Amino acid sequence: MSASMRVLGTFLLFLNCMCHVVWPAAATCSASEPIPGIGPVGEIRQLETGFAFTEGPATDRQGNLFFTDIPKARIHKLNSQGELSTLTDQSGHANGLMFDAAGELVVCEMDGQVVVRNLQTGARRIWVATYQNKRFNAPNDLVLDSGGGVYFTDPSFRSPKPLPQNSTSVYYASATGEVTRLIDELPNPNGILLSTDEQTLYVFPSGQPVMRAYRVLDRGKLDAGRNFCTLQSPPNGGFRGADGATLDVQGNLYITSQLGVQVFNPEGKLLGLIELPEQPSNVTFGGRDGKTLIATARTSVYAAPMHVVGHRYDNGGKQ
Repeated sequence: MSASMRVLGTFLLFLNCMCHVVWPAAATCSASEPIPGIGPVGEIRQLETGFAFTEGPATDRQGNLFFTDIPKARIHKLNSQGELSTLTDQSGHANGLMFDAAGELVVCEMDGQVVVRNLQTGARRIWVATYQNKRFNAPNDLVLDSGGGVYFTDPSFRSPKPLPQNSTSVYYASATGEVTRLIDELPNPNGILLSTDEQTLYVFPSGQPVMRAYRVLDRGKLDAGRNFCTLQSPPNGGFRGADGATLDVQGNLYITSQLGVQVFNPEGKLLGLIELPEQPSNVTFGGRDGKTLIATARTSVYAAPMHVVGHRYDNGGKQ
């Protein structure tokens, strides 16, 4: 059995390291061969299954997990007691989620806007919906900075045709809603992250193996960028690139791909691969200690206890 196949056992069974977060029993398998110093460090669990296509995992400070089911236009909540509920079934085909410092949920709605949901009052307000008086294609994923702005990707998936914006791009929206287009030469930019010091913006395009990194010159201003890393490709071809990503407090990046979660250090060196029974779409860290890796993967959600702690943006809720 190959090392990568042994790591598969590590990414399907979870719970005991969740530090008081009690999620329901489900299908499990044994852990083995973790990435040294990173993990997983024990058994891993399939938390929930039976969805159409899961995405956008984000956790709040109370240990509740939120994620989207894109085709059904739902945002789900899995609370720390293991109870699953539906926050909304009118989500605008929500994809990426992230909590801001105020505890509000920022949402990429693929129907054309980035919105903010107040979970206490139920209020929903539009942050941004247009650039140069045209709707966005289909906002996909996002990352907030400490200045209260948001970087987000706008690929073609679920977009009207022809594309409303005539390109697949990366944007920055300030706290006051001023929008700047930053990148428009990438094929379907998808996942997006800021480094722990907010000096580097990582962008993960679909359809190509090369991931990009841009130096942040100022909030909403980037340099020309560089190649950060090259993802491993399936041996039989058919490469489809990256999807979502997260990072830990050491600055290591966890990038979802056809092969699983590919882990790279801040210098772009591949550290290892965590495989799943379903192709992952996105990842985050959660749990009361921040040491649980959570992955949305097609019809299911999985979680794994880790050595490392996930990075939290501006005291927000997505790791």
